[in-house]
Amino acid sequence: MTHASSPTLVLGTTNMGKQRELATLLSPFGITCLSLHDCPHAVSVAETGTTFVENAALKASQQAQALNQWVLGEDSGLVVDALDGAPGVYSARFAGPDANDTANNLLLLEQLAEVPADRRTAHYACHAALAAPDGSIRATSAGRCCGRITETAHGHGGFGYDPYFMVPEYHRTFGELAPAVKSLISHRGRAIRGMLPQLVRLLQGHD
Repeated sequence: MTHASSPTLVLGTTNMGKQRELATLLSPFGITCLSLHDCPHAVSVAETGTTFVENAALKASQQAQALNQWVLGEDSGLVVDALDGAPGVYSARFAGPDANDTANNLLLLEQLAEVPADRRTAHYACHAALAAPDGSIRATSAGRCCGRITETAHGHGGFGYDPYFMVPEYHRTFGELAPAVKSLISHRGRAIRGMLPQLVRLLQGHD
């Protein structure tokens, strides 16, 4: 499936955890993946959307126009039922604009302190959008993974809320699962795989 000159896709993220996951999914197709760290002319995109769909499209379209490259933008987050869908699109900045994983997780546990185990249901959601160099959105996809929020951290893998996100079928958190397993069942993995046939076709057609 590869060409003499591999097609290039910019992953519209500076999150190294997300970059590793996405690059692993796309590398078997001979697609060279760059992150925003590799692109000096990348712009800062304000995530002004109120949904994952809107933010994914914003990230893809604005970066594609700025870089004149194919860009895959995605927006994802944790949706907790007992918190009426929070943190949702604010997952990365749940505890404030400069929050880190530790602060976000502490706030999550604090808000769920009185919630019993059977009501700590949640899901990770991911929406992805592929933009052509002119900024037009050419493909979209979505994925989710259902689980529940534990009271204590389990495992040191992944990032974000992963050590607290238990997948019932595996009796493990995302923080405990091997990367290959997480990639198979994760919201991000499902969203990207749902787009792969169209993504590969588009990029190889514009090599």
